[in-house]
Amino acid sequence: MELYLDSANLQEIEEGFKLGFLDGLTTTPTFMQREGITDIDGVIVKLSRMVPVLQIEALGNTAEEIVAEAKRQLALGLNPEKTVFKIPVSLEGVRACKLLRNEGLLVNVHLVYTLQQAYMAMHAGANYVCPLVGRLQDQGHDALALIEQCVKAVERYHYPTKIMFSSVRHVEHVRNAINLGVHTVTVPMKVLKALTDNNLTYLGTEQFFRDNRLMTVKVKDIINGINPLVIENTSLKDAIIKMTEYGFGAVTVVTQEGNIKGVFTDGDLRRLLQKEGEHILDRQIGSLTFKTPITIDSDAYLNEAVTVFKRTNVDTLLVTENGKPVGMLDIQDLN
Repeated sequence: MELYLDSANLQEIEEGFKLGFLDGLTTTPTFMQREGITDIDGVIVKLSRMVPVLQIEALGNTAEEIVAEAKRQLALGLNPEKTVFKIPVSLEGVRACKLLRNEGLLVNVHLVYTLQQAYMAMHAGANYVCPLVGRLQDQGHDALALIEQCVKAVERYHYPTKIMFSSVRHVEHVRNAINLGVHTVTVPMKVLKALTDNNLTYLGTEQFFRDNRLMTVKVKDIINGINPLVIENTSLKDAIIKMTEYGFGAVTVVTQEGNIKGVFTDGDLRRLLQKEGEHILDRQIGSLTFKTPITIDSDAYLNEAVTVFKRTNVDTLLVTENGKPVGMLDIQDLN
């Protein structure tokens, strides 16, 4: 099934055709008017250079006027093998279709609302017949039944015509088009963008990215470069100030030589204040007793960090390199 974009918005068109697999573009004078386009011929020429196949309107009150308009547009420099002329269905429209097809030009008979109209277009040799599903449904008609009848007519009578499902309003219409076996569907950009959307797909993809990150990213790649250190002769009060400046709930206490003595956390502070009172703040932090800090090497992968966090039930790991502290890893950094 061919997939066309239905638009006159140049930004949308550029974005859509970057996908690389759209078969063509359908556009209308109404779309162009909405976009504020005044140089219609100039835009048509520009679009013809942007898309594989361009379907444009050829308007006229008689077949001769329609044919003349199609040839006038071709004279702008359009490729006849990549240009489809859209003609509203009518007796003059299907006569124009036949005249253009006799000259090997491509035609889409559109604004089709009945099987009879579709039959006339097929019999006149139209390359495309284009019922407007959304508009029909707006009026309470069974548009999908019409599409099915058109497809069956093409198959039964072997017309070389493609049924184009147009006036697409939502992604369900595209599913309908696929199920009904139409040959072409033309969709607005908002529907095109939504065709791959699915919450379960999104959740699964996010999980893959998270798991891949855990296996391929090292601890040193995500620590923020801040190494919250205080020397052992620092007062507890100054150490708390440093902790606040660093933005961590912990600081690493080191000797004058830079060796690790331990890690002091905001939890340790609360417990000390409850036990000994505010006078503890004047003591040197190195005089406190520290538990052996839980460390992880900077070259470890995040997967290993996850294991350590789960095993130890802590929120922060001391990151070391050659035995020296180089930063801290917070459990939130893994998200």
